[in-house]
This record gives sequence, structure tokens and C-alpha cells, in this order.
Amino acid sequence: MSATTHAQWSSRMGFVLAATGSAVGLGNIWKFPYMVGQSGGAAFVLVYLVCIALIGVPILVAEWMIGRRGQKNPINTMAQLAREHGHHRSWALVGGIGVLAAFLILSFYSVIGGWSLAYVRDALTGSFTGLDKGAIGAAFEGFLARPLELFGWHSLFMALTIAIVAMGVSKGLERGSKLLMPALGLILIVLVGYGATTGSFGAAASYLFNPDWSKLDGTVLLAALGHAFFTLSLGMGIMMAYGSYLGEEVNLLRAARTVVLMDTIFALCAGMAIFPIVFANGLDPAAGPGLVFVTLPLAFGNISGGLVLGTLFFLLLSFAALTSSISLLEPVVELLEERTALTRVGATLVAGVTIWALGISALLSFNLWSEVKLAGLNIFDLLDYLTSKFMLPLAGLGAIVFAAWKLEQTSVKRELRLGDTGFAIWTLLSRYIAPIGVLYVFWNNL
Repeated sequence: MSATTHAQWSSRMGFVLAATGSAVGLGNIWKFPYMVGQSGGAAFVLVYLVCIALIGVPILVAEWMIGRRGQKNPINTMAQLAREHGHHRSWALVGGIGVLAAFLILSFYSVIGGWSLAYVRDALTGSFTGLDKGAIGAAFEGFLARPLELFGWHSLFMALTIAIVAMGVSKGLERGSKLLMPALGLILIVLVGYGATTGSFGAAASYLFNPDWSKLDGTVLLAALGHAFFTLSLGMGIMMAYGSYLGEEVNLLRAARTVVLMDTIFALCAGMAIFPIVFANGLDPAAGPGLVFVTLPLAFGNISGGLVLGTLFFLLLSFAALTSSISLLEPVVELLEERTALTRVGATLVAGVTIWALGISALLSFNLWSEVKLAGLNIFDLLDYLTSKFMLPLAGLGAIVFAAWKLEQTSVKRELRLGDTGFAIWTLLSRYIAPIGVLYVFWNNL
């Protein structure tokens, strides 16, 4: 597919909603609240916001800019731009690592997406009603121990993802985001509204917005930095792919500001929806990953209106997972569509089915293959570890270094529509602060 026939977003708003949908995923609704709980509340939130501004935004803009200049899949884009600027084509590895990371992440991400769909059913049928913490924990463990059931939900989630992506950029990614994002927002508003009636809304607000600096240490900084990177879908080839569908009329810095603002609002609102319920029921805000699949069902099963609230919450979780999963599939599909004779539908089916098959091994790591381990990690944890600890930082670092040091900077200044002062700030962030931040994460992971 040549640059002249490359698909394009039909509107700036469609692009912003799609990019926001990619950013607003399980990381916001599932991971962010329990990380806040484990890392001292507002101190973590403030450090996270600083990391977003200093590291997340420059890399996000760099990936969009690279994608827009290349108008191709991340691998071809990096190879083409490297050649045009007189650099070695090995820079294509940056795009390759990103696309491979998206492929691997979706394989286990869809397993968790399947869990959220299963919990919509459980909440709707009142399965949590009257259960104590031990019973709900046992129910979750029992669910993970049933491979056929996990297989069914994983397959359903991947089928939904494939169906949306197969429809293309404007009719699939864009239309899906335009439907799912307002639905996400509406459900979140309802849940925050309920939180305001629990009597613990003030405690939740204090927990999120009054920092306890005594909790701040190197571990919290590393967690905030890592999550800022993950939540914006950086280093996954996604934003390069999304950038490749962009026209010159879109102001990248303004779009980034909008996406980051919306992503942060969703994350904080998720906290204001979850923590009032946690505090009102005397539950542990630092319950870790089990906060969503054990702690909250305990609350939903024992409060008035819990059936409706639980159903809404797990719908929210499922929609958030879906907006991210379609973005994870897109760079793989774009690569196949441009490198092979496959049509859009064919490329989506090949990519989706292959990822689905790998996901089966991830879900089996909770039951039949629980003893299959490499370096002490089961398949699910190994996929998570390799991607989040190594591949994402490497791809993100490659993108920002290429944009800041290898592209002709006069054209970058013009493309970002910056004056001298603004460009000096951009240069400081993109050449030094963002790369050092990513290297810090990478070094600590090693």
C-alpha cells in the first residue's frame, strides 16, 4: 500500500478518541487504582503526573510524528525515514520490537479481557450476592482452574476485537472508539455518582489527592514511571501506526495534551469510583491485582444495588479492555496488510487468530500448564515480563532518540509548530529528560 492510498482518520476527533481509547484500558480501571493503593495514594499520583508530562508526552508525540512522516507500518516507516536521513536501516528494529510487543501483549491481555466479560455475567446474575471474602476468592481461583471456560471467554473477547479491526480505520477503529468512549465515560460518571453517596467519598478524595510524602521512595518513582509509559500505549507500535493515518492538519502537541488529559481524568475518576466503595466496606485499598476481581465483587455482593453497580463496573472494565485491544491488534494488521497480498479482513483474521492461539497458552498457565515455567515464570507472567520490562522501554527509547537526534530538527520544529522557547523545552525533554527516564526504568528492570 503506497503512501498516497494509505488509510486516513476521517476527523481529528476520531483520531483523538481512538488514541484515548488505546490509552484508557485495563491500566486505568484495573491497574492504576491498585497501584495507587500500594504506593501511598496521592504521592504516587503526583509523581505519575510529572512522569506523564516529562516522559510520556515527548515519546507519544515522537511516535505520532514518525508514523505520520512514514505513512506506513512501524517497521517500514523506521526503515524509510532512516534511509532518507542517511542512517542505517537497522533502525527498523525499533518498529519491529514495537509491533512484536503489541502482538505478545494482546495474547495475554485478551485473557484478562475475557475475565472481565465473565464477571459481567456473574454480576448480572447475582453470583456475588451474600458471599464473604473467602468464598469470592475461592470462586475466582475456581474460575482460573477451568480451562474450557477461560478458553470460551478469551475466544469471545478476541472475536469482538477482530470484528472491529477488520472493518478498517474509519469504520472500525474510529467508529468503535466513538461508540465505546462515550459509553465508558457515562458508566464512570454513574459509578462516581454512587461513590458520592457512600459516605466515604471524602476519604477517597483525601487518599487520592492529599500526598503522604513519607511513602515516596525509589520503588514508587519506578512504579509511577513504568505506569506512565504503559498507560499511553508507548513502545507498542500502536501510536506509530495511528500516526501513519494522520494528515498534516493535526497539531500533534495539542492532540497529545488532549489525550493525556482525558487518560488522566479517566484514571482519577476510576479511583473516585472504586475507593469510596472500598473504604465504605472496610476493605484494603492496597489489595493489589485482586482489588478488581476479589475485593470489589465482595463489596458488590453485600451492598444495596450491588447487582446493578457490579454489572456497570465490569461493563466499564470490558469496554476499556476492548478499546485497548483493538489498538494492540492494529499495528500487526497494518504490517501484514502492507507486506503481504492479504486484504484488510484477511490480515486481521491471520493476525487475530495467531494471537488468539498464543493466548491459549497464556490461559493454560493458570491451570493445566501451571507447572510449565521458564526462569521461574509461567507463560502468562513471562509474556508480561518480557514486554513490559524490556520490549516497551527499548522501543520507546528508540523512537524518542530517533526523533530527537536523527531527524532534521528544523523540520521537527516546524512540524510541531513551536517557537524558539517552546522548541528549546522540547529539545531538553526529548533529547535528555525522556531518554534518561526510560533508561532509568530499563536499568532497574535489569
